[in-house]
Amino acid sequence: MDTDLQVRMAAFNWLSEQVNSHGDVLPRKLLEQGFEFQGQRIPLVAPQGIFKPQILDLPISITTAPKGPYDDYFGKDNFLIYRYRGTDPNHRDNAGLRKVFELKRPLVYFHGIEPGKYLATWPVYIIGDDQSNLTFKVAVDDALPAFEYSETNITHQISEVSDVRHAYLTATVKVRLQQRSFREKVLDAYKSQCAFCRLKHRELLDAAHIIPDYLPESMSTVEHGISLCKLHHSAYDSFILGVTPDYIIQVREDVLEEEDGPVLQHGLKGLHKTKLILPDSKGQWPNKNALAWRYERFSKTT
Repeated sequence: MDTDLQVRMAAFNWLSEQVNSHGDVLPRKLLEQGFEFQGQRIPLVAPQGIFKPQILDLPISITTAPKGPYDDYFGKDNFLIYRYRGTDPNHRDNAGLRKVFELKRPLVYFHGIEPGKYLATWPVYIIGDDQSNLTFKVAVDDALPAFEYSETNITHQISEVSDVRHAYLTATVKVRLQQRSFREKVLDAYKSQCAFCRLKHRELLDAAHIIPDYLPESMSTVEHGISLCKLHHSAYDSFILGVTPDYIIQVREDVLEEEDGPVLQHGLKGLHKTKLILPDSKGQWPNKNALAWRYERFSKTT
């Protein structure tokens, strides 16, 4: 196997380990540090969006920076449209990515969610090169479990590059990007704590939609979400807990009448008529109309 493919598979396996440990939103510092391959340190990102480590002749990753200079976007066919570096189609970075396209080599795509936070997706493939519009078309493949990248399955993936299959897979990544972006922004607004109980372990927190995200009325903006621990997120979605438009937490009446252990007493009943913990910025407080919509449905269950 050639060194290029060995390095790419080592990168995929390392990323799998990091996602298992940290979740799929990874800190930029970790990606800049990278991993060790045959005694050599290999970073996966750099200031430029198209990145080639010294050990390779071709790029290994592409990055969309949060609030960056390039307007990368998902097209109507659900593929990622990735901008060239600069305006010269023959710039070495663009030429390198074009060579990756010709050889059907897999890449990593890092999408900036927030400054210093990136959603890692791999493998991705360049499936189109539009020099007149200075863009590449990028498709996402299946992310295999950790330690399963080998020459055989990468070759198998490359042989199955098909528009229909990859459009579907890339569309699922587009949704995941939106979900992770919503989570990070909501948790940051609430200073990584549950708005009901103040629990501060970020790994135990969710960004709860006030209006469920499967409904057309739902919006994925900070003021339409609440940072909740997993217990209180589940209780909120199950209408055990409600929040009035004035930010007062209510516990369903039949639950208030129950007698059980300390979790029920302190984790649920003790929240009755307490006030929601709110973000510092009033512009990020939960939308009152959305709360009223949700509280009306909660009231019908009591």
